[in-house]
Amino acid sequence: MSENTTFKNTSRREFLKQAGVALAASTTGFPSVLLPNRDRTLGVALCGLGNYSTTQLAPGLQKTEHCELRGIVTGSPEKIPVWQERHGIPDRNVYTYETLPDIADNDDIDVVYIVTPPGVHARDAIKAAKAGKHVWCEKPMAMDAAECRAVIDAADKNGVQLTVGYRMQHEPNTQTIIRYGEEETYGAVTSVETGAGYNGAHPDPDDWRRDAELGGGALYDMGVYPINAARYATGLEPVAARGRTWSEREEMYSEVPEFAEFELEFPGGVVAKGETSFGKSTNYLDVECTDGWYQLRPFQSYSGVQGKTSDGTKLPPDPHDQQARQMDDDAQAIKQDRAPIVPGKEGLADIRIVNAIMESDRKDGARIEL
Repeated sequence: MSENTTFKNTSRREFLKQAGVALAASTTGFPSVLLPNRDRTLGVALCGLGNYSTTQLAPGLQKTEHCELRGIVTGSPEKIPVWQERHGIPDRNVYTYETLPDIADNDDIDVVYIVTPPGVHARDAIKAAKAGKHVWCEKPMAMDAAECRAVIDAADKNGVQLTVGYRMQHEPNTQTIIRYGEEETYGAVTSVETGAGYNGAHPDPDDWRRDAELGGGALYDMGVYPINAARYATGLEPVAARGRTWSEREEMYSEVPEFAEFELEFPGGVVAKGETSFGKSTNYLDVECTDGWYQLRPFQSYSGVQGKTSDGTKLPPDPHDQQARQMDDDAQAIKQDRAPIVPGKEGLADIRIVNAIMESDRKDGARIEL
C-alpha cells in the first residue's frame, strides 16, 4: 500500500495509535536513554533563544514539575551572559549550533527543545537525536515531508522520543473539543471553519518570518494551527486540499505569503475551510455537527481559550500556563515510557498539507490529492 493510500484511509485516532506503536517498537533496546528515574526532574536545553524561548518557554519551565531549564544552544554570543545570569546556566551547559553534537556527553541534559526558525528545525533536531537526547520540536516541524521523515528516522534510530510543540492539544478546552468529535457528543462532524492570524508586521529585514528558506510566511508560521485544528476536530485525515496564498504588503512579504486560505476534504464529505494571515486578526474554531455545534473563540491564544456549544454548555478559560502544561506532559511521557500526546508523525501530517496548499496555489487553486 502506498503512503498516500495509507493516509487517505486512516482516521486520526488510528493514526495516533499507529504512531504510538511505531514509537514503542523503535525505542526498544535503549533503556538508558528512554527510562530515566521516574522521580528525577528532566533537564531541558532550549535550542534557539528568540522571543518564544525568552517570553514563553523559559518562564514556563519555571512552573513545571517534571522538567527544568538547564542548558542553552544559541548562535548569538551576546545572549549567553544574559541567559546565564537570569537562569543560572553553567558554562558546561552552553552550546552553539556547531557544538550541539557535544551535548551527547552532558548528563545534565535529557531533552533538547528546538526553537530555531523552521528552515533549520531538521538540522538541529537531527543533531540532538544523534546525540541521544529526546527532541521537542516547535511547530511547524520542518519545511517539507522529507525533512520531517528525516527527523522521525533520526529519533527512531537513536531511541529517543520526538514530540511536536502543539501546545493546543494539551489545553483542556481543546481536549474537550477533540473528545466531542471522538464521542460524537453533538452528532457526527459535518464541517469545520477555522482561522489563526494577527494584524501585525515584521519590519526587520532579517526577521525569519520574511525569509522563504527559513520557513517564513503566514502559512508556515500560523497556518499550521487551523490545519492541525481541522484534523483534531474531525478526528480524520484529509484526502485532498485546495488553497491560495498572496501578499498585500509586498515591500515586506515579497518572498513569502502574507495571507493564505485553504479548503480540506475529509472522508465522508466533511469539509474544513481555513484562513491565516499576518495582516488580519483571526482566532476561531467552529465545528458543525448533525445534532448541534461547538466552538472555541479564541482557540489558539496563549491564554483565555474558551468556547460554547449549541446546548448552552460553556467552556471557560483554563488559568494554567499552556507551555508549562505541554512540557510537563511531554516530560512525563518520557519518564513513563509512553507515547507522547503529539508525536512526530503529527507534524509530518500537517506539513504534507502545507505543501499541498502551496502546490494548489502554484496550480491556480487546483485540487491536490493527499
